[in-house]
Amino acid sequence: MITLKNSEDLKFTSPATYRIYVKGFLDESWSDRLSGLRIRNHTSATESPTTILQGKLLDQAQLLGVLSNLYEMHMSLISVELLDNDGP
Repeated sequence: MITLKNSEDLKFTSPATYRIYVKGFLDESWSDRLSGLRIRNHTSATESPTTILQGKLLDQAQLLGVLSNLYEMHMSLISVELLDNDGP
């Protein structure tokens, strides 16, 4: 079982910082379409290329919007990680 720091106070409408991993490369110019998340590409000799998106989102509806955009772009989701809950 995974326990996330500050996840006890996370609400559907709470702002939070997320890190999202997707398979493949995504150009930084897509940041605006993805709610301003920072885009970093990662590659290594032993792993497939991945893109890391990270930043603060206003609520889980905005998170769903980002995930929907990634789906429409045919980006395969690897993981979504809650980094910090900025809620009350």
